[in-house]
Amino acid sequence: MALYAHDFMIRALVAALIIGLVAPALGVYLVQRRLSLIGDGIGHVALTGVGVGLLLHQSPVITAVVVAAAGAVGVELVRQRGSTSGDLALALLFYGGIAGGVMLVGLSPDSTSANLVQYLFGSLITTSPQDLAVIAGLGAAVLVAMLVLRPALFAVCTDEEYARVSGLPVRTLNLLMAVTTAVTVTIAMRTVGLLLVSALMVVPVAAAQQVTRGFRSTMTVAMVIGLGAAASGVWLSGEIDTAPGATIVILAIAAFVALTVGAGTWRMLRRHAAPATPDRVAAEPPDVVLHG
Repeated sequence: MALYAHDFMIRALVAALIIGLVAPALGVYLVQRRLSLIGDGIGHVALTGVGVGLLLHQSPVITAVVVAAAGAVGVELVRQRGSTSGDLALALLFYGGIAGGVMLVGLSPDSTSANLVQYLFGSLITTSPQDLAVIAGLGAAVLVAMLVLRPALFAVCTDEEYARVSGLPVRTLNLLMAVTTAVTVTIAMRTVGLLLVSALMVVPVAAAQQVTRGFRSTMTVAMVIGLGAAASGVWLSGEIDTAPGATIVILAIAAFVALTVGAGTWRMLRRHAAPATPDRVAAEPPDVVLHG
């Protein structure tokens, strides 16, 4: 606990807890829409924003938010077109984003390899009070949007046509999802890095799905797992001197494995504890009934 006597460790812990809560709250919608890897793509675009910030001597977090949001809106517009060239356009956007980021970081006057690494893999201990304020403000905005608009967002993620017929502003909600994804990716780059942020969005949700059935319960359990992985990851990384972002993701994956094995074992024990009796088997209706 001596580590938390330092202000930078307290800021690191608070930032990690915010991301651990916000990322799964958004990720549950992305998993529902089968867009689990969209965070990786937006992360590539956000790297260009980081390069712009370093080149112009501005806050990389702010410029990354702006550039990533613009890229996310472009991704959503391409997805809505549904054209055969959509995948190619997305690939060009993603690869152009990471290439542009590397080039702009290299052009910045104070360019070092550490500048690039800390955004690719996270650098919690360098979180400044200004960075923490931005992370807290944007994280709170994303979390409120995900919770308040949950019924509408769930409807859009489940069936866009039904949501449109019901009168929901589908295009606006889709763009909101794109922008909040960009914001979450950007603020999480300090915690787990742009290359690992998608894991923190998806893995807690996948773990929660092993023990829950409803959408609301999955969202709640995923947020709890994200919080637990973030808090324990920061502590463990300080104890064994490992990268906080990678440690957080490893613990989230460990939670997924543990819940998967536990849920599978529980279902097997229930089947063995309540075997089917002849009467119960006979009472089950046949799959097909033929009438002569």
